[in-house]
Amino acid sequence: MNAPISTVVNHPITSTAQVAMRSAFKTTAKRLPTPAELRQHLPLNGALSEQIERQRHAVQQILNGYDDRLLVVVGPCSVHDPDAALEYADRLAALSEEVSGQLLPVMRVYIEKPRTTVGWKGLAYDPDLDGSGDMPRGLTLSRELMHAVAARGLPVATELLQPMLAPYLDDLLSWVAIGARTTESQLHRELASDLSAAVGFKNATSGDIQVAIDAMQAAVHPHQRFAVDPQGFPIVQQSEGNPHTHVVLRGGHGEPNYQAKHVRAATTALRNAGQNPRLMVDCSHANARKDHRRQSEVMLDVLAQRQAGDANLVALMLESHLFEGKQPLKPGAMRYGVSVTDACVGWETTEHLLKTAAERLS
Repeated sequence: MNAPISTVVNHPITSTAQVAMRSAFKTTAKRLPTPAELRQHLPLNGALSEQIERQRHAVQQILNGYDDRLLVVVGPCSVHDPDAALEYADRLAALSEEVSGQLLPVMRVYIEKPRTTVGWKGLAYDPDLDGSGDMPRGLTLSRELMHAVAARGLPVATELLQPMLAPYLDDLLSWVAIGARTTESQLHRELASDLSAAVGFKNATSGDIQVAIDAMQAAVHPHQRFAVDPQGFPIVQQSEGNPHTHVVLRGGHGEPNYQAKHVRAATTALRNAGQNPRLMVDCSHANARKDHRRQSEVMLDVLAQRQAGDANLVALMLESHLFEGKQPLKPGAMRYGVSVTDACVGWETTEHLLKTAAERLS
């Protein structure tokens, strides 16, 4: 890895007061490793690459209706402690073997977090949780963690927020989320069109699913997009288009949209648009009315709809950690295995829900 390079970023000045202000808050730029450097630092061997290809295919088979297992994207709202995340991965890997006939668990390894205003933006941005913003270390930790989770035999899922991060990590991913705030973004639709993994577009924070349907229509087409190559040079990238996209129902404006009437409306709209009608339900966020404990009732309702014959409900998402709840960021005084962003259900609840799903779907 190359050492950081410090430079002063100059800004236009319009007054003496602004000169003093700019002088007090000079911005230091740090050189990031290139995607090629980071991949060389932690490469995929042939066996792991083949495993990830098989897992991507398995996810796609479920989303295309050729595999009747339930896809479950499960794990911490965000990763702030790699050690706790790896303990979670060990537990999930063991449970996955037990339920693999009915479920395909995919672990959430979310290293970016969208913020409504400001706040901690994730492991990739601020791995020390103190605002220091050591992004070179954050990128390295993020790749190391995803690599370690994949090496445990688990498919890896994440939300891609900053398009520049994709080439550092996308070879490790089996499923990708585009969030409610970015589904309408042209840049993210172009990014989705260039990924090998399946992509779930969340409905808008308002609850509108049309933006997600529009995103699917955009992502299936090839695009010429601005990107960086493995050496870090800006390039024009030609994407091939991604046929493996779907809608994620996450509720909106505090109201859920996972009940049967919402599912029927969503599948009808998708069919009318000529798109894949199969859906994932996010059991958290507005579907749980911002109460992590309600994720259980959302999941059980979706399972009941599947048992009643709705084959379009093929996937679920759970926010889950080792221990229940959430905690404020207090470096040096934090509880192990507890979320620092959205509140999560604990491992015991997670294990019970996944075993229940496997039993009901057997």
